[in-house]
Amino acid sequence: MTPTTHLRKLASLADAARTRAALDRIVTEGGVPALERARFLTALTARLRHCLDQGGEGELLLRLRQGTSSGDGRLDVWLRPAGTRPDPQESPDLTCALPVPPAGAGLRRGVPLGEALLRADENTATVLRLLDEQDDLLRLHEEELHKTNQGVLALHSDLEAAAVAQRELLEAERTARAEAERARRLLTFLADASAAITASLSLTAVLRRLADMLVPEYAAHLDVWLFDEEGADQGDGDDSGAYEGRAYWAREHSLAAVAAARTGRPQHAADHPGGLPGTDDLPASALSPDRPLLAIPLTAHRLLGVITLTAPGPRFDADTGVMLVELARRVGIALDNARRYEQYRDTAEALQRAQLTELPDPPGLLLAARYLPATRGLNIGGDWYDAFLQPDGGLLAVIGDVTGHGLRAAVLMGQLRTALRAYAVEDKSPGEILSHLHRMLCHLQPELYATAMIARFRPGEPEVVWASAGHLPAVVRAADGSVRVLDAKPGVMLGIPVPFTYQDHRAELPPGSSMVLYTDGLVERRADGIDPGIGRLARSMAAFDTAELEQDLNAAADAVLKQLLHDSERDDDVCLLMCHMVTPAQDAGAAGERRTAGG
Repeated sequence: MTPTTHLRKLASLADAARTRAALDRIVTEGGVPALERARFLTALTARLRHCLDQGGEGELLLRLRQGTSSGDGRLDVWLRPAGTRPDPQESPDLTCALPVPPAGAGLRRGVPLGEALLRADENTATVLRLLDEQDDLLRLHEEELHKTNQGVLALHSDLEAAAVAQRELLEAERTARAEAERARRLLTFLADASAAITASLSLTAVLRRLADMLVPEYAAHLDVWLFDEEGADQGDGDDSGAYEGRAYWAREHSLAAVAAARTGRPQHAADHPGGLPGTDDLPASALSPDRPLLAIPLTAHRLLGVITLTAPGPRFDADTGVMLVELARRVGIALDNARRYEQYRDTAEALQRAQLTELPDPPGLLLAARYLPATRGLNIGGDWYDAFLQPDGGLLAVIGDVTGHGLRAAVLMGQLRTALRAYAVEDKSPGEILSHLHRMLCHLQPELYATAMIARFRPGEPEVVWASAGHLPAVVRAADGSVRVLDAKPGVMLGIPVPFTYQDHRAELPPGSSMVLYTDGLVERRADGIDPGIGRLARSMAAFDTAELEQDLNAAADAVLKQLLHDSERDDDVCLLMCHMVTPAQDAGAAGERRTAGG
């Protein structure tokens, strides 16, 4: 559609007002929104005033492009001073889109001035109404923003409170973890310490291990005050003394230790309350004025003594105090076990040594014997040796080993020794004696077994008669230094619940020869077994010459022990019985010495 153009003269303010009113009508009828319309008219008014102020008169060219459809209409305005006609080819000074095609009547007829003023007020009212609506909307947004700000502040406050609570929870968790770790460490130490002190049955070893574990982490110093069976102080005994400067059987006792011994309760002595569970508080001790003391009774079925610990720092921790009290209880049990063991061991060892024979000195035969108890375990086993004369002048050499250790093995060993001597009085052979012992043991001591070997030597006979009940084979050294093992098949162990008759065996043993009887503690090693040990014993005997054996058989026995044992710790007892047939020259000299000594 061809656009409509119109030129208006502007000679006065009235013309400008009418023109403004006409354009107001066009944009109003064209459906321009009130706010856009007010902006267009305000800009038009300013240009009209400027144009009139320039030359007094002006010309306004407007072009109305009515669209064919909604939204493509347009109003363009050119404004120039009079005499400079506007050119439509130039860009318009003002333009306004018309959503609805206007009637355009305001261009063809004049607009009354009053109407123009009223329409201006209507636009102003519309703008003010929009402004009021915007103010209401702004106030609503301000209220919403204020509420939002309040919510944000409340959220920040909640977040800060949550952060504080989280920090407190984290700190509480750290504290709980630290306490749990500390409790775990104390329990681990208690378990390790308990295992260490109960691993030994030596009273001195228990106390030394205790000092090594407690000093310096849990105590700066440790004192032990022990009582004897009647409750008397052992501090003045020969066993008292410093344990590497850290623990000792105390000679001078603190008041806390005396109170603990009297009441049977742990005592804490310091210039401040200890706060230790189950522990009484006392004033600071004169023996330790700067550091607290903790005196704990050592008890089992009775009061054994008191252990006194000097704090490693300014105070004892409550959890550590509980651990120390429990450890002292276990130490008391360990000490009581050690004392009972020592009594048991001393009794068994005394019984066993009482059974060991003083060797006879028959003509033509040298004897040497050694017995060594085990260095580990109960120390007392059933190993024994014996040598005695029969009524016919022959000599029986015996070696045996009762299964097990301790007092029962020692008692059974004594019974076997006594029974063997009783059977030997009847001049029975080694095999017959072992057969009688076997029947006796099966009848009187079922489920207890023993090995034994008996060798019979007769004056003037260059041979030995022997029988074995499951015992290790004897080693024989000939006069020329050659060595052999009497490896004839032995009989069953004594006490095995089967009928058995033991056979006698014979072996040549001319003058200058030696026969060695022994128990498994001499030759057996866990890593090697028995056969290598028997080989070492044979080589050891082969290293001697006859003169050396006849000069000092006891020294030879010591040399054998040294070579085979190397002074090592032993799990089993060791018995050794060496029998040497004397050469005629040596025997004559020995007989002369005996006659001289007898005359």
